[in-house]
Amino acid sequence: MAASLPYHEPGIVTILIQASFLLLLNVANFVLDRSLYCGLLGQIFAGVAWGTPGAKWLSAEAQQVVVQLGYLGLLLLVYEGGLSTSLTALRANLWLSSCVAITGISVPMGLSFVLQKLSSATPLQAFAAGAALCSTSLGTTFTVLRSTGLIKSRLGVVLTSAAMMDDVVGLVMVQVISNLGSSGHHIGAVTVVRPLLVSFAFAVCAPLICVFVAKPLTLWSNSHRTKHPRGLVNQLANKRGTPWLIHSSILVGCTAGSTYAGTSNLFAAYIAGAAISWWDAEVTHPVQETTTAGTLHSEQIGTLGHSEPGEVNASASTSEEPQRTDSSGSAVFARYYSQPLERILKPFFFASVGFSIPITEMFDGSIVWKGMVYTALMMVGKLLCGVWLLRISITSIIPTRLLAIVKHPRIQIPHFWGRVDQEKSKISQSSTPAHTPQSQEPPSGSQEPSTPSPQSMRDSVMQTTSPHSSPAGTNPRSIYPASILGCAMTARGEIGFLISSIAESNRIFSPADAEDGKSSEIFLVVTWAIMLCTILGPLSLGLVVRRVKQLQQGVEKQGRLVQKDVLGVWGLS
Repeated sequence: MAASLPYHEPGIVTILIQASFLLLLNVANFVLDRSLYCGLLGQIFAGVAWGTPGAKWLSAEAQQVVVQLGYLGLLLLVYEGGLSTSLTALRANLWLSSCVAITGISVPMGLSFVLQKLSSATPLQAFAAGAALCSTSLGTTFTVLRSTGLIKSRLGVVLTSAAMMDDVVGLVMVQVISNLGSSGHHIGAVTVVRPLLVSFAFAVCAPLICVFVAKPLTLWSNSHRTKHPRGLVNQLANKRGTPWLIHSSILVGCTAGSTYAGTSNLFAAYIAGAAISWWDAEVTHPVQETTTAGTLHSEQIGTLGHSEPGEVNASASTSEEPQRTDSSGSAVFARYYSQPLERILKPFFFASVGFSIPITEMFDGSIVWKGMVYTALMMVGKLLCGVWLLRISITSIIPTRLLAIVKHPRIQIPHFWGRVDQEKSKISQSSTPAHTPQSQEPPSGSQEPSTPSPQSMRDSVMQTTSPHSSPAGTNPRSIYPASILGCAMTARGEIGFLISSIAESNRIFSPADAEDGKSSEIFLVVTWAIMLCTILGPLSLGLVVRRVKQLQQGVEKQGRLVQKDVLGVWGLS
């Protein structure tokens, strides 16, 4: 081993290749994010073009460095998702998120056994393929939610928690597939139970530590700082770098501990961010006024608690807000991590996904059509997750509409839906007459409801979709929330490529007499599904979100009133 690495100036060709690669990653992200909200697709394609699958302009060593730095970006993406999570909304939607996650795992796993007929796969090979396709790309999910502005909405909370559950199961599958190859295709109980138990322990112990350790320690520190404003503890707490040091230590400690314990470090990064978000929101912090000395006199702190309400509000408005803004998890992340993550680490992560696509081996005729069929099944498996957000009342709606069809055989479908919505709006108006602008009741002598005018139909649709005229907590009749959830869950990404690569390297996909250096057919079919799902998921999600943003502008086009409240309660933070 050499005592040091000799320094050599890189050649101009290397400089031009790496500079153009980094610039293209950012330019492609900027252009596609502004148009389709899926700039990550351009970064994936840049990785394919510059890396081993394409022109091989980047050396193998450079691609390894990009992969390693990209994974740091993935950890920070998941950590930021935890910082943006509202724990109140997470607890309120935990059951729904669990149902979405179970659907996103079980349906692709079950549909993967189609490979037994499609590619003559064994049950073990079909299981490994389903394990690769049951996960959801956390990096893609958080990136798309950030670009669309839905990360703090109720829909974003349900989506991120469900994707996190899918990711934990996917990481369990990584351990299972790894041990299958090393143990002669035998599954032990420890292989499955250990990652699940460690993940469950992290999910349970983290809230307990926050409530019974972090909160009392913070309250004691606040009391000590109030009594000793010039003490060492208060001076250290007022340093600008102290919150960064604490938050970074929590992130690094959680990720390292989870890795050595045997579970997903991405899951631990999310828990670290969620814990810091809880600490910012739930634990009281001393209100400090910034002075030239950087501290607040003890008599000033004491008067804040005994002054008049107006004085307290006035002092809090001038001193409390800057202090909380400077020390919160989101502010620290934006100050220290946001720029390198956005410009270097995140583009490197999605480019590393492009490195994993064996594009030159994927265009054999039989592999292409099998990959398309399997991709369609895997997309359906994740799109079904959105069913949980649909408001469907089978027992009350279907008999009513069937009876209406029998009575009015010539009625058109738009009039039929408008008539039903109008009847429901009349019921809500009768219960809340204060919100009824004008009466829409039919003439007293009519036995059947008359066909409503176009204006009344538009009013009734607006009333039934508005949260002010519908009961609290009901879902909108729009399918856009379900579409957004299903499309966002479709992308597989890093975990899918990881599981399929491990299965291929351990000869689970390949037969015993397979040629070395040549990919197996099942691996290529699975790669088709992962690649197309990772591309089509964000692309379709971007198109749906762009349509939703157009609808939320409330513009009247061609005499048709576009409703503003498209996402309903799912768009609320």
